[in-house]
Amino acid sequence: MALLRISLRCMQISSAKNVWNLFAQTRSIKRWVAPVRRELLHRSKKLGPQPPEPRSSFIEWNYRAELFAFGKRLNEDFQIPLLQIALTQQSYVMKEKAKQEELGIENSDIQLSHNEELAELGQRLTKAYIEAFVTHSLPKVPTEGHNAITSYLLSVDTLAHVALHLGMKELLLDAVYPPSNEAMSRSLLAVIGCLQKSSGLERAFSFVRDFICTQLNQKDLMEIWQIDKPEEVLKQICQKRGISEPEPRLIGDCGKNTILATYFVGMYSNKKLLGKGFGEDIPTAIQLASLDALQVMFEIQEHRKPFNFSLEVESKSIKLPLLSN
Repeated sequence: MALLRISLRCMQISSAKNVWNLFAQTRSIKRWVAPVRRELLHRSKKLGPQPPEPRSSFIEWNYRAELFAFGKRLNEDFQIPLLQIALTQQSYVMKEKAKQEELGIENSDIQLSHNEELAELGQRLTKAYIEAFVTHSLPKVPTEGHNAITSYLLSVDTLAHVALHLGMKELLLDAVYPPSNEAMSRSLLAVIGCLQKSSGLERAFSFVRDFICTQLNQKDLMEIWQIDKPEEVLKQICQKRGISEPEPRLIGDCGKNTILATYFVGMYSNKKLLGKGFGEDIPTAIQLASLDALQVMFEIQEHRKPFNFSLEVESKSIKLPLLSN
């Protein structure tokens, strides 16, 4: 009797295990997967590298919905027709007109506009705000430094970098794909001009501050503003501020007669240390010490206070050229 009970219990356990195996998820790869993938790889190598396809070539692409989503991602209210013009390049308009001529369409009801005017408006707005922001944030930096930083923020590479990470690459209407950096930067400026016409001047300035001025975050400003002759600039700054002419002094050296010689030089004025620097020879050490002194005097050293990107520069204090509405 006991033997019968044990056998029944074993049958129950085995049946429970079989039920669990039926419901358990099993992962397996079919036999046809590997040959198909090998064949696809062989065909792709045979074709060679293919040009990238734009996202608009996909069947589910809805350009108007993408423009609406672009504005909502940025938390801005754009006029959709104006935003489409801001993202349309002149080359695209010429390409479409050439297509119409090939098809024999002379008087078309569809009139395409490009973004040249909006880009010029955005260029003026962006430059005016960046100059005001840099001047307000770095009051001790001379005009040459302000101009260098402004030129960096307005450069094609910087604007194209911002436009790419805002997702504008797939929205651009251009004759070629992928669009060039010039087209990306021009479209970003046109979007700023479009925002000014859609939501006003304050929203355009906030856009410039939040997306373009923030490119200065954690940047070494001395790499942006490269001073050719720091010793002469230091003398000029000391003369303007009424400080006696700086002079270099050797603080220490190491390994004079070796290929790994190091010199430690300090720039002094009235027995006050202005800056210090190391170099493989004395002229290099003097140059680095002068750069260090300039960083301290302009308050742009690496451990400086971070930029205040929540700063709102009043539009009344920004000198704007004539804006055509």
